[in-house]
Amino acid sequence: MASKSMLLSTKLVLASGSPRRSEIMKSAGFKFEIQVPNVDEGIIGDGFPAEELAVELARAKAKAVANDMPDAIVVAADTVVSKDGVLYSKPHDADDAVRMLLQLGDSSHTVTTGVSVVRFGQRWAHYESTIVNMRDYDADEIAAYVESGSPLDKAGAYGIQDESFMPAASIEGCYLNVVGLPMCLASKLMARALLFEDSARADCPNHNMLPGLAI
Repeated sequence: MASKSMLLSTKLVLASGSPRRSEIMKSAGFKFEIQVPNVDEGIIGDGFPAEELAVELARAKAKAVANDMPDAIVVAADTVVSKDGVLYSKPHDADDAVRMLLQLGDSSHTVTTGVSVVRFGQRWAHYESTIVNMRDYDADEIAAYVESGSPLDKAGAYGIQDESFMPAASIEGCYLNVVGLPMCLASKLMARALLFEDSARADCPNHNMLPGLAI
């Protein structure tokens, strides 16, 4: 991929403390530093468009890090889960995680990830959305999953890649978007920041991928 070779001579920074986003970037072959942005993510409210919220939070994260690293390409992302106009952020505690999982189970919802790239004060941003069809898990499964602690740092209180729970029956769209970073979109935005054509194909292999990929 052209973007990878161009980035060899440019400092790339991932503005995220998410181990899942970091692993996706590594798997795509990028070398980067990690800087966790100091941004309040607690502005989620019902009725706020998920796409706008995800993009604005991603922009805020990228800007916060870029202010301290003006010569780097800074990549940031934020993921929002939405269902029937209700937005689901990371759960506040175990009880909140149980509530979310009960509401999302045996139904469909949308996962939207906003991605922002900043370089030399210029900003590029867009979003990717994926429909997730959840399986009909039961209360005992939820309790065991929440007790493991895994859902507590994830929007919507689940990780589609969590093999111990496997919450999704199927998806419509990009799998990596649900994990937390749609790599095709991120690559395109980085390519724009470097002013050249990105080689990512429209038929991204991460679209319509069934759950189970280890990330």
